[in-house]
Amino acid sequence: MRLTLLVPELIWPEPADQFTLGKLAAPGFEWLIAHARCEQQPRRPFESALADCCGLNPAPLGALRLLGEGNEAARRGHWLCADPVHLRFHQERIILADAGAFELDDEEALAIIESLNVEFADIGQFHAASAKRWYLRLNAIPQGNFFQGAVNHVSAPISAVAGRRVDSELPKGDSTLTRWLNEVQMFLHGHPVNERRQAEGKPAVNSMWLWGSGELGGTTLAPATKFSSLWTDNPLATGLARSLEMPLHAPVENLSTVLLQGGDSPLLVVDQLLQCVLYENGDGWRQAFEKLEIDCFMPLKNALGSKVDRIDLIAPTIYGQLHYTLTAGERWKFWKKGQPVAAIAQQLADQAKK
Repeated sequence: MRLTLLVPELIWPEPADQFTLGKLAAPGFEWLIAHARCEQQPRRPFESALADCCGLNPAPLGALRLLGEGNEAARRGHWLCADPVHLRFHQERIILADAGAFELDDEEALAIIESLNVEFADIGQFHAASAKRWYLRLNAIPQGNFFQGAVNHVSAPISAVAGRRVDSELPKGDSTLTRWLNEVQMFLHGHPVNERRQAEGKPAVNSMWLWGSGELGGTTLAPATKFSSLWTDNPLATGLARSLEMPLHAPVENLSTVLLQGGDSPLLVVDQLLQCVLYENGDGWRQAFEKLEIDCFMPLKNALGSKVDRIDLIAPTIYGQLHYTLTAGERWKFWKKGQPVAAIAQQLADQAKK
């Protein structure tokens, strides 16, 4: 078996954070990294790395994520993710907080969506799959339509901008896209839901983040040849599996289930660490990593050379996209010694400075 894991934010981005990394014991992970060959590639958002794994670049990420929500309407029309966000000024910079950073309930989301659909019916139809994940289906894409500019201008996936400065990512000038987004923001500012939230001291939903533009076209994107199965509960990954007609399984804690039922080349999308990094939750990241050590890394160490011939560990991180490769022969190289996770993070940080 050749087993591939996609684990965004595998390495905590603050090497000197002793609270998160200082006492982290992960002998399985440390052994795997010590015996792996590492290829360090330019930094990539998780969503783009996932599409690359499946041989899709570019990919209609909005339609695929909606398909992963169980909505077959994603196969028809031109869709974008239109995720609710809160933009705020901080030290003369604009910082974006996505809906994972503040509480927004389903009733509030639906009230805003219904109003948007009345006010901007000429643009398209908004849809909320959850309070945190919104979509926009465009009525039409005529030549020169401003959303064609949006594909290139506001295209960074949400994980690449959440909690970060976005000044350079926002559309500039007097373009149609800029004017429309300004209209949306003014409309949201006066919405009763936001007026109530502000009165209660809560962040307002004062903008949307448009990304993942494209069409599925009603058919599968390509034959699924690289992976025999996909194990995930991530909506985008689920949509990719459905579009590629790839056998799809829910995540399991016991890796032996994957080894028995995953076929000869399963892909595991393990995204528990991602949210912790986006929202600077060091305690949550450490706990999630310790669970991965028990459920995944130590069992992989034991399986390499018996049930598993090769492991590909792909990790989009702040240090770049890391691709660790291990083959069965590495099991016998006893002289290779692992380093603590903190030391691995520090080494990557030092390399990034060069």
